[in-house]
Amino acid sequence: MSENKKKLSLIVFSGTIDKLMPVGILASGAAAAGYEVNVFFTFWGLNAITKKSMEGMQPIDKNYEQFGPMMMQKMKEMNFPMWTQLLEQAKEVGEVKVIACSTTMEFFGIKRDDLAPFVDDVAGVATFLDRAEGGITLFI
Repeated sequence: MSENKKKLSLIVFSGTIDKLMPVGILASGAAAAGYEVNVFFTFWGLNAITKKSMEGMQPIDKNYEQFGPMMMQKMKEMNFPMWTQLLEQAKEVGEVKVIACSTTMEFFGIKRDDLAPFVDDVAGVATFLDRAEGGITLFI
């Protein structure tokens, strides 16, 4: 990676749809703008990228649950892609790495085979911090 390369790193802690949608939007927008993107899923965010969790709909944060039906209707009307589709599109467009937190996997008993196919790597915090160094890091 060149020293001038723009970089965005996202720490995805939440597994609710109202936070996962911005993850997809930010990752795809940054990838389209030429950023290197690192997306680190940990705790409830990690649970959101398990195959089992992805079979259903992720919950919305209790503080905003009254907006859930309107949000989903609007997305349907606009034919707006789900966050997973945005993340997969971002990977097609640019340099995007999806990383599952190894410590959280161990904590929850999650195996590599339990994760979505778009996950690139299982790594710990030190590896993520090395990848994130020198860029913008957001906690979602």
